[in-house]
Amino acid sequence: MAKSTSNRIISTPSAYAKEHYLHVQEVGTLQSLEPHISKRQNLNSYLFFVVLDGSGKVFYENKRHSISAGDCIWIDCTRPYSHESSADDPWSLMWVHFNGVMAEEYYNNFIRHGNSFLFRPRNLVAFTDALTQLYQTQQVKSVFMELLSNKYLTDIITLCYTESRPEHEGEYSISEKLIQIHSYLEQHYNEKITLEKLSERFFISKYHLSREYKKIYGITLFHDLTAKRISHAKSMLRFSDDSVESIANATGFQDAGYFIKVFRKSENMTPLEYRKKW
Repeated sequence: MAKSTSNRIISTPSAYAKEHYLHVQEVGTLQSLEPHISKRQNLNSYLFFVVLDGSGKVFYENKRHSISAGDCIWIDCTRPYSHESSADDPWSLMWVHFNGVMAEEYYNNFIRHGNSFLFRPRNLVAFTDALTQLYQTQQVKSVFMELLSNKYLTDIITLCYTESRPEHEGEYSISEKLIQIHSYLEQHYNEKITLEKLSERFFISKYHLSREYKKIYGITLFHDLTAKRISHAKSMLRFSDDSVESIANATGFQDAGYFIKVFRKSENMTPLEYRKKW
């Protein structure tokens, strides 16, 4: 007797998709009928699945975790893992195995940011909608199948980032504080900003701030601040007749010479060359 019923589509991506896109390896749904352990390792794939109903267990990163309806799981399948449906409450799943350009970096960056491979999103429907669209795209096999599959896989990954963190209660978390600092930089980019001032304003160690900011945003705080200043300078170069010196002062640079040096390093052209081109 079958231990589960499933609908799956196995896909072999084109060479172009392998080189340029996120691509589907398998996608489908599963309804478990009795306990069955699925165990793998050293599989060049990433597995994402949603528990629609029921419950079970997943073993990953040397730990066993209980999972139930509403949970999402994102696993690097090169590492040992297994999952098993509950005997008393068999689960149903929607899932996709995928790989491709940037898949490894997306996953590693997700984990580096302190997210868990197992999470309960606030909006599960957004995930199930994306998985449904992904399945239907693979089923129809239109000329745009691989491009659309890349889009829906990107949507799922984006949802993992935005939906994986629970609403914080009680203690003010470091990530919330960094979000406020990030917003503060956007609003006060034209002012003189130092780690010491930010440390005092937001009650955080400047060393901890510097380290955690790069961890969360993937860029140092002052590289981010410079990028914000350059962006505002670009807008002024395009939509005003202000001089380079005036723009430098208005966007928080020390002087026009330094502004020109930083702008050239960022854009491979001077501010005036940028103004002429745009």
